[in-house]
Amino acid sequence: MIKYLVLFFCFGYLLQSCSETTASDTGKTKEDWVSLFNGKDLTGWDIKIAGEPLDSNYLNTFRVEDSMLRIVYDQYKTFDGKYGHLYYKTPYSYYKIKFQYRFTGNQTPGGATWNVRNSGVMVHSQSAKSVNIGQDFPVSVEVQLLGGLGNGERSTGNVCTPGTQVYMNGSLRTDHCISSSSKTYNGDQWVSMEVVVLGDSIIQHIVEGDTVLTYQKTEIGGGFVGPNYSWTQSHITDSAYWLAKDKTPLKEGYIALQAESHPIDFRKIELLNLAGCMDPKAKNYKDYYIKADNSQCSY
Repeated sequence: MIKYLVLFFCFGYLLQSCSETTASDTGKTKEDWVSLFNGKDLTGWDIKIAGEPLDSNYLNTFRVEDSMLRIVYDQYKTFDGKYGHLYYKTPYSYYKIKFQYRFTGNQTPGGATWNVRNSGVMVHSQSAKSVNIGQDFPVSVEVQLLGGLGNGERSTGNVCTPGTQVYMNGSLRTDHCISSSSKTYNGDQWVSMEVVVLGDSIIQHIVEGDTVLTYQKTEIGGGFVGPNYSWTQSHITDSAYWLAKDKTPLKEGYIALQAESHPIDFRKIELLNLAGCMDPKAKNYKDYYIKADNSQCSY
């Protein structure tokens, strides 16, 4: 336990040290945040909707309006199990991502009751190209986004684990979804979210500046949605491939925005890569990097 606590506080120090954004007084490198969404179109993103071929934007589900990336269902008569995800083109391992989101309007007819004001951002996801034609959800770690229902508490920034599992305080958690300590956000208000992802070692969810959830040791396994929901029930035809990877560390993957039947808007989607050249002699050295990739160094 003492060893675990030491490691945890070391990670905390690293996260704090990499959050510096200005350089003038301390000599720290300014953080080089990159926008993943250009505010104009879906350039750089791949679409995969259950039952549809890659990059088929069924009924214009994913669109850009007023500098927002919107997931909408105004052309649907019924949801009909059309779970979808929008995947950014580049995989990452060590990074921070921040964005704003808001739920709007009413759920699409035919959506499951648990999907009212429910969406997510997947990290360490399989690629859009590797998702089976009818597959509902990618193998990934889901940063679950929930809106309040106007009656009681409903946290956001939770974690769900389609085809994956995580550890907390050194112990395996077999729950498919684990609630955060966040406040409830009712109505159609914008909510700011940040996620710190450090390979398979630690992930933190931060809602409106508050760290609401921390977990460790992300890996493949645990059934697709817990031990009682099989891979094939989510229309995964290559389940043998994933079963053979049981307990394989999940260290990197794609980022994907989720479409689960309730309209949701995203904006200001930005990423800070924490892996790169860590040789101080290189031109592109950044002192906030945590993971060395000196193959990227330029001199």
